[in-house]
Order: sequence, then C-alpha cells, then structure tokens
Amino acid sequence: AAVVGLLYPCIDSHLGEPHKFKREWASVMRCIAVFVGINHASAKLDFANNVQLSLTLAALSLGLWWTFDRSRSGLGLGITIAFVATLITQFLVYNGVYQYTSPDFLYIRSWLPCIFFSGGVTVGNIGRQLAM
Repeated sequence: AAVVGLLYPCIDSHLGEPHKFKREWASVMRCIAVFVGINHASAKLDFANNVQLSLTLAALSLGLWWTFDRSRSGLGLGITIAFVATLITQFLVYNGVYQYTSPDFLYIRSWLPCIFFSGGVTVGNIGRQLAM
C-alpha cells in the first residue's frame, strides 16, 4: 500500500499532470469511507449470481474513481494495480498459500479485481494528499 501511495504522486509529476481535483483531507476521508463501503458490500450483499455482484462492484469502483480522482494516470494505475494484484493472488492460490471456498474466476472470486482497483485509487489519494 505504501508503494502504491508513493507511486501516484511520482507518476503525476513524471507525466507533468498535477492532480488538482478535490485536494483536501475531507475528500480523502470520504474516499476511504466509500472504499470501506464497497469492500463491505462485496462480503455482505447477496446477489442472484456472481456476474451481478461483479458488475455492481465494477460500477461502484469506477464511480469511486470518478468522484475522487478523475485523472488518466489514476485510472491507468488503478487498472494496472488491479491486474497485477489479481495475478499475484492467482499465483498464491494456485500454489496453495490461500484458498477460496467458492472460486468462480479461475482460482479466485470474480469481484476481487474491483476491490483491488478501489483500494489502489483510495491509497493513491492518500499518497497524493501526503505528497502535498
């Protein structure tokens, strides 16, 4: 999480696009609250099938990005973090380090990339605010 938080302001400065959207701690705290809500929803809400759950969480994750970030670098890093973290989780589950009771996407749950994306955006907002 610390590496991701430090990566966001570094990429912003490298691309020459300073992040100027909602730069205050209150916005960061709201982003954390929404991330906790998305994470809680993934565990507690019952849907008819996992496709509905995954699509709902994907929409909520993109909504989190749109509400609190809106930068191309944030979207790109969020997608990259979700992809890499999902691959690492797949590897760990495949090697027996972790196990899901009912995997539905290769070895993991299909909604996990949405959680990683939301977490990347949230930690990135924290890192950007700390960099100020």
